[in-house]
Amino acid sequence: MKCPFCGEDNTRVIDSRPADDNNSIRRRRQCDECSKRFTTYEKVESIPLVVIKKDDIREPYDRSKIEAGIFRSCHKRPISVDQINALVDDIENTIFNLEEKEISSSIIGEIVMDKLKELDPVAYVRFASVYREFKDVNTFMNELKKILDN
Repeated sequence: MKCPFCGEDNTRVIDSRPADDNNSIRRRRQCDECSKRFTTYEKVESIPLVVIKKDDIREPYDRSKIEAGIFRSCHKRPISVDQINALVDDIENTIFNLEEKEISSSIIGEIVMDKLKELDPVAYVRFASVYREFKDVNTFMNELKKILDN
C-alpha cells in the first residue's frame, strides 16, 4: 500500500477492525518513511450482476430500484426506514447468495414479495398488485384470499 502523503511503498497495518457496516475491514496504517497515519477500507469484490428484464433487455443490477419499489409499497405503513433497509439488505443477500452472473427480474420480484409478505401483508399486496399487474378486482381479491387463508 502506497503512502498517500509521501508515495512510499513501506506501510504497515497498526490496527484492523470491522467497519460500521460489518461488510468491510477498516485498517489504520502507518508509513515507515514519513510516520504519517492513514485509513484504508478493504471490501470483498463482488461479481457484477446483470438483471434480465421481461423484454429480455439486460441491465446492471441496481439496488435503488428494489428500494424504490419497497418504499412505495410501505408508504403510510408502520414500517421504519431501518426495517426497510434491513429488508433490502436481506433481499440483496438472498440474490447474491444465488451466485448467478445473470438473474431474471421475475426471480427478484418473487424474492421481494416473499420477504415483504413476512414483514407486512398490506405492503405485500401493494407490491404484488403492481408487480403481477393485477388486471381487475377479482385478481386482487384472489390474492387477498390467499393471504387470509394463511
